[in-house]
Amino acid sequence: MSERADHLRRRGVAARLPSPHRPPERSLFSGIYGLVLASALVAALDATGDTADPGPDALWVLLTALASSAAHGYAHVIAQRASVDGAATVSRLRLVLAEWPLVAAVLPAVAMLLAAVAGWWAESTAVDAALLFNTVALFGWGAWAARTAGHGWPSSCGAGALDMLIGLVIIIANALIK
Repeated sequence: MSERADHLRRRGVAARLPSPHRPPERSLFSGIYGLVLASALVAALDATGDTADPGPDALWVLLTALASSAAHGYAHVIAQRASVDGAATVSRLRLVLAEWPLVAAVLPAVAMLLAAVAGWWAESTAVDAALLFNTVALFGWGAWAARTAGHGWPSSCGAGALDMLIGLVIIIANALIK
C-alpha cells in the first residue's frame, strides 16, 4: 500500500469500491454547467417591457445549449490535438458527444417554456419555475457529486448548498436587474 493511500485511510477516508451508479466526472461537470447556463439564459429572457414569446425563447435556450456543448467538446478536441498527434479519430468525436449532460440539463427549462407556449402558465411564471427548479437541481447535483466522491452527508449537503448558491445569485441578480 502506498504511503499516500495509507495517509488517506488514517484521515478517515475509507477506500470505496467503484459504484455502477457513479457518474463520470465529465457528466457531473457538464450537468452543473448546463444548469447554470440554463438559469442565466432563462433569467435573461424575462426582460421588462418585452413581449413574451416563449416558443422562440425555448428554441433559443436549446440552441444555445447545443452550441455551448459543441464548443466545449470541440475545445477538448483541440486540446487533445495539441497534446498528441493531429489525426482525427473516433475518440475525438466521443469527446464532443460526451457533453450531452450540458444539453440534458437545459431540457427542464425548455419544457417549462414550452408549457407557457401551450398556455399552461405565463412565460414569467415559467422563468420563475425554471430558476427555482435549476437552483434545487444544483443542490442535488452538488450533493450527489460529493457523495460519489465518498463524503458524508453533512459535507455533501454543504457542497450542494455551495452549488445552490450559484442559482441563488442568478435569482437575486435577476430580481435586482429587473
